[in-house]
Amino acid sequence: MPLPNRSISVYRWCVMSAIVMSIASVFNIIYFIKQRLPSENDDELTILKSSVVNHTASVSDNQTNALSQGEYNLFDETFQIFSQAFANNVLPVLNAQNENSSFCPSIPPNLKGPTIIQEPPKNFTLENTSMYHPDVQLGGYYHPKVCLARHKIAIIVPYRDRWDILRGFLYHMHEILQRQQLDYRIYVCEQAFDKIFNKGIVMNGCFKEILNLEPNTPCFIMHDVDLLLIDDRNMYTCPIYPRHLSVAIDKFDFYLPYPELVGGVLAMRREHYLLVNGYSTNYWGWGGEDDDMYQRVVKKQLIVERPPASIARYKMLKHTHQKLNPARMKVLRTAQRRIDSDGVNNVKYKLLNTAIYHLYTHFLIDVGEQSTQ
Repeated sequence: MPLPNRSISVYRWCVMSAIVMSIASVFNIIYFIKQRLPSENDDELTILKSSVVNHTASVSDNQTNALSQGEYNLFDETFQIFSQAFANNVLPVLNAQNENSSFCPSIPPNLKGPTIIQEPPKNFTLENTSMYHPDVQLGGYYHPKVCLARHKIAIIVPYRDRWDILRGFLYHMHEILQRQQLDYRIYVCEQAFDKIFNKGIVMNGCFKEILNLEPNTPCFIMHDVDLLLIDDRNMYTCPIYPRHLSVAIDKFDFYLPYPELVGGVLAMRREHYLLVNGYSTNYWGWGGEDDDMYQRVVKKQLIVERPPASIARYKMLKHTHQKLNPARMKVLRTAQRRIDSDGVNNVKYKLLNTAIYHLYTHFLIDVGEQSTQ
C-alpha cells in the first residue's frame, strides 16, 4: 500500500516554485516594456524607435514604428490580468502548501506526561475499522494533518499467541504516538506454526519486509508487545546513537536491572541496524538475543543512549512467560565473533502472508527449523 512520503511534498514545492519564478519573469518583462513605453504626449517616442532600430538590424524601418497608445494599453491590461490571476489563484495555493508543509514543533504541544493506562473497550476490534482511532489509516499508518512530521518511524512488534495483549498494545500506543506527532506505521510480525520461537529471525525478516514496502524508512523501534508507554514525553525517535527507551518498567520497580540491557523497546537508525547486522538468529527459545544485540552495538563502537528514567516508564502487561533458553549463555559467549556472519545479511525465512488491517500491518513469517548442528 503506497503511503504519503515527505519527498512528494518537496516535489510539489519545487513545482510551485518553478511556476512562481516563471510568472515573476513574465512580470519583469512586462514591467520593463511598460517602463520603456511612453505615456501620452511623450516626445521621447522617437528615442525608443531609434533604440529598436539600432539593436535589431534585421528589422526594416517600417517595422520599427513606435507602439501605439492602444498597444500600450494592451500591455497595461495584460499586466493587470497577470497580477490579478496570480493573487487569486497562485498565492492561495502557495499559502496552503506552506501551511501544510511546515514542520511540527520540536516539542509536540499535546503531550500530557504521565498517562493512566486504560483497558480497551469490549467493542474494540482489530480485524475491522476501529472507531477509536479514526485518524489512523489502513496498515496502522498515521501522520499529523496540521504539520509535517519531523520523524518517520517503523515500529516492529514481534508477536505470537498474545491476542488480548496485542489489543491492549494497539489501543494504547496509537493514542500515545499520535500525540507525539510522528509519521509512523506499526508492523506486527507473527511467527507461524507451533515452533520454537526465534525472535532474531522474526525481527530481521520483518526489517527486510518493511524496507521492501518503505525503502526510505530511516528509524526503527523494536517493541515488545507487552510493554505500554506510561509517559508520552519519552519520544519515539532515533537520535544519533541507538536509544534504549524502556529504562524503567513497573515489573522491576522502575529500575534498570543491569546496564547492558537493551531489550524491551529499542530505537535504531536503519544504518545502525545494518551496521550491527541486526539480531542474531542463533537463539531458539526465550532470552539471549537482546544481550547479544548489546554486544553487537559495543563491537561496532556505538553508544547506547537512554532517556531519563523519570519519563522512560513502562507498564508490563501480565502474560505467561516462556521457559528460558538453556543454551543462551553458551551462544552469548561467541556473540562478537558472529556479528558479520549471523544476522540480517543472511537471515533465512519465508513470508507466508501480508495483511493490511486498520491499526497494523501483519507479517506472517515461517522461521524454519532449528539446526541440529
